[in-house]
Amino acid sequence: MSSKLLEIDNLTVSYATVGGTLRALDGVSLSIDADETLAVVGESGSGKSTIALAVMGLLGTEASVSGAIRFAGRDVAQLTTSERTALRGRAVSIVFQDPFTSLNPSLTIGEQVSEPLIFHQGLDREQAMQRAVAALAEVALPSPATIIRAYPHQLSGGMQQRVLIATALICDPQLLVLDEPTTALDATVEAQILDLLDDIRRKRKLGTLFITHNIGVVNRVAHRVCVLYAGRLLELGDKEAVLAAPTHPYTQGLLASLPTLSDVGGTRRTAPIPGRFPDLTKPFPGCIFADRCPFVEERCREPQELITLNDGRKVRCWKAGAGPLPAWPRSERNRQSRAEGLSATPLLQTENLVKTFRRGSLRGGIEWTRRLLVFPWPQVKTELVRAVDRITLAVGRGETVGLVGESGSGKSTFGRSVLKLVEPNGGRILFDGIDVAKQNEDALLPLRKRAQIVFQNPDSSLNPRRRVGDAIARAVKLHNDVPARSLREHVETLLDHVGLPRGYYDRYPHQLSGGEKQRVGIARALATGPDFIVCDEPVSALDVSVQATILNLLDDLRAKLGLSYLFISHDLAVVAYIADRIAVMYAGRICEEGPVAAVLAPPHHPYTEALLSAVPQPTPRAQRIERIRLRGDPISAQVGETCCPFHPRCPRKIGTICETTMPPVVEFPAGHRIACHLPLEQLARTSASTAG
Repeated sequence: MSSKLLEIDNLTVSYATVGGTLRALDGVSLSIDADETLAVVGESGSGKSTIALAVMGLLGTEASVSGAIRFAGRDVAQLTTSERTALRGRAVSIVFQDPFTSLNPSLTIGEQVSEPLIFHQGLDREQAMQRAVAALAEVALPSPATIIRAYPHQLSGGMQQRVLIATALICDPQLLVLDEPTTALDATVEAQILDLLDDIRRKRKLGTLFITHNIGVVNRVAHRVCVLYAGRLLELGDKEAVLAAPTHPYTQGLLASLPTLSDVGGTRRTAPIPGRFPDLTKPFPGCIFADRCPFVEERCREPQELITLNDGRKVRCWKAGAGPLPAWPRSERNRQSRAEGLSATPLLQTENLVKTFRRGSLRGGIEWTRRLLVFPWPQVKTELVRAVDRITLAVGRGETVGLVGESGSGKSTFGRSVLKLVEPNGGRILFDGIDVAKQNEDALLPLRKRAQIVFQNPDSSLNPRRRVGDAIARAVKLHNDVPARSLREHVETLLDHVGLPRGYYDRYPHQLSGGEKQRVGIARALATGPDFIVCDEPVSALDVSVQATILNLLDDLRAKLGLSYLFISHDLAVVAYIADRIAVMYAGRICEEGPVAAVLAPPHHPYTEALLSAVPQPTPRAQRIERIRLRGDPISAQVGETCCPFHPRCPRKIGTICETTMPPVVEFPAGHRIACHLPLEQLARTSASTAG
C-alpha cells in the first residue's frame, strides 16, 4: 500500500471538439505527501485547472478520462457516487480563484461557511454556526460573530478569499486544492493569505495542491514544483532545484519573463516566450515546446521521454543533465532614450484633487428617517469616504508615472477622475495647462481625444458581438477625420502598432487569447491619437510571458509615439520595470513619491517598506527580504480626519501625533517626497535586507 496522500498516474483528459479531439492533459503523473505543498505552474491552457477538477471529480460527462487518481491508496474512479460525494468536501476541499463568483451574493457568510457541516456532518444550524465563527477566527478574520451576518459584497477581496478558505477547511480535510487563490489580490493581502495557508498546513499536516502562474508565490509556499505546458509535464522536482537551476527551457523562459526588483535600473528587457501556444487538437509527436524554444534542434522533433536526473527531478528534454542551459536570449533596453525623452513641463497635473463616496457600514446599523414627514423608514447608516484625498500629482510629457497601493487605496478612482470618467468633488485637473475639472461633457471632447484608458479586464471592456476592427474603428470615427474608404487601412495600421496580424480585424474577442485581447484594448486607446493613457492594472490578469509582452509593447509605444502613462498596479516589480517615477497611495493619499530608484531604496515610508517586503521573489536565493506583517485590512480615510491614515496598521507608529496630525511631506533630493512624522534618521533606519 502506498504512503502517498494523493497519486496521479498517467492521467489523460480529452474533449471532443468540432476541430478534433483536444487533449487537455497528456499522461501526467505526480504525487503529494501529507504536510507537503506541490505547486503546479504554467501558462493559461496548460492544464493546471484540469488537474484540480479531475482530483475533485468535477470534470463533467463531456470529458474523456484515462489513467488513475488514488487518494490515500483508494482509486477514486472505483468509488460509488455517494462515496465520492463524501470524499469531496470532507477529505478533499478546493478553493477557487475568484471569490466574487464562488460566494453566493444572496446568502450570508455564516450560511455559506456552515453549509458543509450541515451537509457532510449532520450538525444542526446552531452548532454549525458556532463552528463557522471559530473557522472564521482561525483564518484571522476580525469580529467573526459579526461577519457571519454579513453578505459577500460587504467584505473586501482579501476577506472574501479567507471566507472561501474557512469554508474549505471547516470539515477538516486531508488534501486542499488551491486553484489560483491569490491571483486577484494585491501583494500585502496575498502575503497574508499565503502565510495563513502555510500556517494551517503545518498545524493540520495538510497535503496541498497549489495551482498558480506566479512563480514568486511558488517560491514562497511550495516544497516541490510541477511545470506543465500544453497538457504535458515538462519538469518536476524540489523547488530549490527547479527554480534556482531549471533544466527545461520552458521553465527557464517562465523565469526570464518576470520583471524583478533587482532589475531596476538595468538595461535588459523582460523576455517573453516567443511564438504562440500550440493547437491541442493537433497531435505533436516531438517536444510540445519545440516551436517556441530558442534552443531547438532537429532531435527535439522526436518523441521526448521523462528523464530522471541525479538530484531526483524529472525532465522531459533530451538535453537535460548535459550541463547548464544557455542564457535565455534577452534584448537591451535603451535606458538613455527613456531619460532623454522626458519633459520638465507636465502634461497632466492635479492639485488637491478630491473624490468622495457615501458607503454603507458593516457595523453601522439602521437609522430611522421620516418619509413625507410622517412615515418612519429604515435606512442603513452610511459614512462619507474620501477615495481620493487632496492629491497633487504631475505626469510629464513622455513620462510614465506608476501608481501603486493595495486594493481599495483609491488608485483606479484617481485614474478615472483625471479622465473625468467620474466627477471629482474638488481640486483642479490641469491637462496641457487647461483646467478640465469643471468642464461639461461637450467641452471635454478635446480631452477625450488626447487622453485614453486601458482597462484591466479586456473580456469586460470589449463587446463580444462586435468585431475587433469595428471596435477600434468606432473610436477612430468619433475622434479623427478619416475617410470611410481609408478607415480599414487606418485600423490595420493600429493593429500593426500593437503587433497583431491585420487579419484580426474580422475576428471576434472570443477568438483571441487574453494577451491578444489586451493588445486590442491598447489599439483602441491609440485610435484617437492620444498623448496620455491611463493603464489601469493592464497586466494583472495575464500569464507571466504575456505580461512581459504587453509591458515591452507599452514601453516601445511610449518611445515611438511620445506617450505619457499613468500606470496603475498593485505589483511593485511591474511598476518598477516600466515607470520613471512611482507614487505610493494609501487610503486616498500619496504617502511617497519619487524616481523609481529612490523609492525602492531607503529611506522608505513604512507603508512602502511593507509593500516591498511583500513582493514574492521568483528564485530561492533572492528571497532575502524579511516580511513586514501589517495588522488588519486597508482602511479608507473618512471625511474630516486629519491624521496619518496608515497609523492603525503602521509597525513604526511613534505616538498620538500619528493619530491626530496630518504628516508633513519630507523632501529629499531628486524630487523624492515622503509624508511621515518619522524623522529622516528613523526613516533611513531600514534593515539591509529590506534594501536588497
